[in-house]
Amino acid sequence: MEYPKNLLISLLLAVLIIVIGTAGYMFIENWGLIDSIYMTVSTLATVGYGEIHPLSQIGRIFSIFLMFFGVGLFLYATGSTFQFMLEGRIRIIMGRRRLENKIKLLKNHYIVCGYGRIGRVLCQKLKRKPVEIVVIEKNPDLIQSMDEDGILYINGEAIHESILIKAGIDKAKGLIAVLSTDVDNVFLVLTARQLNPNLFIIARSCQIDSKPKLMAAGANIVESPYEMGATSIANRVLRPAVTNFIDLAFADIRQDIQMEEIPVHSSSKMVNSTLKDSGIRKDFNLIILAIKQKEGTMIFNPSFETAICKGDTLIAIGDVENLQKLEKVLNP
Repeated sequence: MEYPKNLLISLLLAVLIIVIGTAGYMFIENWGLIDSIYMTVSTLATVGYGEIHPLSQIGRIFSIFLMFFGVGLFLYATGSTFQFMLEGRIRIIMGRRRLENKIKLLKNHYIVCGYGRIGRVLCQKLKRKPVEIVVIEKNPDLIQSMDEDGILYINGEAIHESILIKAGIDKAKGLIAVLSTDVDNVFLVLTARQLNPNLFIIARSCQIDSKPKLMAAGANIVESPYEMGATSIANRVLRPAVTNFIDLAFADIRQDIQMEEIPVHSSSKMVNSTLKDSGIRKDFNLIILAIKQKEGTMIFNPSFETAICKGDTLIAIGDVENLQKLEKVLNP
């Protein structure tokens, strides 16, 4: 940036003039280092304390030149430093206020508590949907990472009610607890459930015996990264073709095939029509793998006579562009 570069140059010039002044008094008046620095700084700062030792005629002439050329530069460098500090602080305050205003406007968003290794990857995946998210992270060292990732965040303890309220928990759709310890996650889930009884909560569990505690605290789903990792490895050994297919269906880099869930809105023209009459296979070239009904029943491999009802969720696979077109029809 241009301004920090100019500030650095002015500071270097200020240091240079102090060095020149100190060297001049030491050479001309034969003063010691401390006396020469003191005289130089007091002259440049225009404090008016007077001469610490009587000056010779040459020393007075040198002081005149030092005041004439150095005082203005020294004051300019000092002013530039204070201006830079003040403007930097203002930028931080204004940036924080803009961030808080954006968070206040959110509705039906997700609150991710923790921006460690799991939390960061999780947020990157959610943003690709895209899904509105707010991160709560207590570690100030991760602020730069969240700024670089373009994440809305609050720096604080997620287990505190005031922080959760600040994150808009009353208007949030869900909360994901991925704090570093199970104890913190249990307390977080308990607090979040009290603040919003209708909140959808997913929690991470490191220990097996923590799962029932998290469920009892109010979590809807509890996931263990270690169990998921072990299951994934086992499936790659036992069912390599199936796992390869799933990888392709959920891979971010593949555009020829994707799997997506699409809710059916009551205003959709496909409501109450059968899969056969909907034209999903013919018009969109998509395969419906399952239908999750409004009451929660999952219909796998539904027949062509299965009706599409409002509140259902269709799980479809196919081209990304066609999936987006179907989503506009099912959820206009």
